Amino acid sequence: MEILFYIFALVSIVGALGMVLSHNIVHSALYLVLCFIGLALTYFSISAPFLGAVQLMVYSGAVAILIVMAIMMVRRTDMSVSSPTQSLIKRFVGAGMAALFFVLMGLSIALTPLGAGESALPATEAADLAGLLLSRFALPFELVAILLLAAMLGALLLARGGDES
Repeated sequence: MEILFYIFALVSIVGALGMVLSHNIVHSALYLVLCFIGLALTYFSISAPFLGAVQLMVYSGAVAILIVMAIMMVRRTDMSVSSPTQSLIKRFVGAGMAALFFVLMGLSIALTPLGAGESALPATEAADLAGLLLSRFALPFELVAILLLAAMLGALLLARGGDES
């Protein structure tokens, strides 16, 4: 089971690198979806099915569709190059900032004391959350669904454009 974790983590890393290194903006969005799917599979492999399902539905589905719709709304004539004015200095500054981020994250992980023998909090089951969403919080849940539907229709109308006649 541990080997699956590393395979799915590698899929996420490949997706993230492809997203950052791709010159085509549409390909970057598709690599982002690959990264999200790898993260969802990683959650499933560590026995966190609710997080995996949310990652798959919300991020891989909804957020990726919103990003693609935003790309469509830009209406650039040439979508083959996502950042044509990126200079070598900007690349080095970005790489330096990323390296600094990873060093600081590594130090924070290494210097954080882990409690020996502490038990993890019990995980909330997806069935309990579904029961709350469909009973006590049914009205806010439906209102959010209607709001998201209206936002999606508005984005589609904006992406399509008005009649020229």
